[in-house]
Amino acid sequence: MKFTVNLDVHSGVHSYDVILKRGCLQNAYQFIHMGRKVVVITDAGVPVQYAQQIADQCREYRILTVKQGESSKSLSTLEHILQQMLDFGMSKQDLVVAVGGGMVGNLAGVAASLYLQGIDFVNCPTTTLAMVNRTIGGTVSVNLGHTRNVAGAVYRPKLVLVDPDTLATLPRRHYINGLAEALKQALCFDPALFDLLEHGDVDADIESILLRCLTIRKGLAEQERSQPGISCALQFGHTLGDAIEAVKGNWGRRTTGLYHGECVALGILPMIENNALQKRTRATMRRLGLPTRCAYDKEAVLSEMLRLHAPQQGQFTVIRVPGLGCWRVDAVSESDLRDLVYNK
Repeated sequence: MKFTVNLDVHSGVHSYDVILKRGCLQNAYQFIHMGRKVVVITDAGVPVQYAQQIADQCREYRILTVKQGESSKSLSTLEHILQQMLDFGMSKQDLVVAVGGGMVGNLAGVAASLYLQGIDFVNCPTTTLAMVNRTIGGTVSVNLGHTRNVAGAVYRPKLVLVDPDTLATLPRRHYINGLAEALKQALCFDPALFDLLEHGDVDADIESILLRCLTIRKGLAEQERSQPGISCALQFGHTLGDAIEAVKGNWGRRTTGLYHGECVALGILPMIENNALQKRTRATMRRLGLPTRCAYDKEAVLSEMLRLHAPQQGQFTVIRVPGLGCWRVDAVSESDLRDLVYNK
């Protein structure tokens, strides 16, 4: 089944379209003006044909390929990209296009936001994780050393092109890694999405999975104006998951480790209060190929939790799921976090 979805995202300053369509990368010119200077930013792990598909539609272009991995999401790489944009003679009317995963989208978005105080930006996610997690919202950021996402801005794209055909070249583990974020959203907001992940064929159903995730993110982005803080639900699984990623994650100088979605999956389970739902979720993770347990240095993880999540009046904010399709914000103490790490 082939279909086009235009999710007109009204989130604050302006709205933008999210196009979900097989083959839409090859037809980007139908959705955005390409007759100008275009810098296409990608990484060495992305098949070269995807960036070239965009470049072939441009009047004048330059493809900038950065090293694969989270370590490229740095100030030094950002400076190199900005210098290349300047050398290319880009003006305020020109365009930056990201083709790749979340790292590329973040890096390109920050570059677009800074160059001449902001030029047009189009995001073309090519991984499941980026399609589910980085298409709607507009926050872009880079790392400082080993501290992730600490320097950035809210800078919304002019357009997002989600082409499920790009997932055909994605390694299986990367493909499943992104489904952890879909599972997170399903647990908080969408029992029908949970059913797709629990019982469906995630390959055959991927367009439906992506559509449901995009619809959830669109709703949260739009509700944020009238209900500030509602998007905090997306932190479900991240209190523990981000700390595990800091200790065990596959980025920085590490060459092996856990991916972001895998860490989020590990962080989800102890935050589900309903035992039957926790059992179903664990079985779904196993079915998908996500980890349900991992050995790690508990003191190191606790230390990272305390570093990453600053307390307010001695209390830390966590997201819990009491039942399928609902979520709750809790304030917990440092001893509660210790219990979470040691008794998960």
